[in-house]
Amino acid sequence: MQLPDARNASILVHVGGRLIPRAEAKVSVFDSVVQGGDAVWEGLRVYRGRVADLDLHLDRLFASAHAMAFAGIPSRGQVRDALFETLRANGMTHEAHVRLTLTRGEKVTSGMSPHWNQSGCTLIVLAEWKALVYAQDGIRLITSSVRRNTPQCLDSKIHHNNLINNILAKIEANLAGADDALMLDVNGFVSETNATNVFLVRSGVLLTPHADSCLPGITRAGVLAAAESVGIDVRERNLSLTEVYTAHEAFTTGTMGGLAPVLEVDGRQIGSGSRGPVTRRLQRLHAKLAIQRGAPIG
Repeated sequence: MQLPDARNASILVHVGGRLIPRAEAKVSVFDSVVQGGDAVWEGLRVYRGRVADLDLHLDRLFASAHAMAFAGIPSRGQVRDALFETLRANGMTHEAHVRLTLTRGEKVTSGMSPHWNQSGCTLIVLAEWKALVYAQDGIRLITSSVRRNTPQCLDSKIHHNNLINNILAKIEANLAGADDALMLDVNGFVSETNATNVFLVRSGVLLTPHADSCLPGITRAGVLAAAESVGIDVRERNLSLTEVYTAHEAFTTGTMGGLAPVLEVDGRQIGSGSRGPVTRRLQRLHAKLAIQRGAPIG
């Protein structure tokens, strides 16, 4: 087994209230996440002893669980305690990423209906040594044939584990030799990539799609606020593929990858073909604010 980081071979994972060695960390075959992807999750990043935007991530986790009508949800304090316990046990204080998952829990028999869930939620805290997953000097995208979910079908504001359309888009990117896939909404406007939100820069103005058929990401919100705080003109509106191709700069945002410049989309060079000045400025600002706003590992 070739791990991206060899240190992750011996990590401890928090599952159902206990810290368990990686090789033994499992959920029941009756768990809802196995039965139907019935779970919600958050990605957290650890910088210099702090968990970036922890309260915002927990707000979204609990909002998603409420929207999904989960029962037997652990308290906010219990989730925080499990998170910090896991990070301390693994000695993780920097360049770590946490996938925090809350499933509807174990069923008494296989089936779709939540009435078979009688024992409350399952909490999983998976913390790994993981640097930013995208090259900070630039990535390449292709446009996927798979459309992003509309709220008429599955609302992206629920941060759920049903990620099949994202995975199908990522398969297309892999086959094309690209880093990720740009996804359009059902009307043909840009939504996001299979894993991140998208920003363009045109004539010094920062543009991003409306958060209708995409996740309103926490890193996305932080970038919008940071840009406005330093006087960058920010606009949310429908964006077409042509506007992407002809943008002066483009970048993606997300907890896993930070701010990653986009150098090429569908073979079209974006701007100068290198990281632009607005992107570079926002990368520095985001890195600074992520540490300042982080919750200390207690």
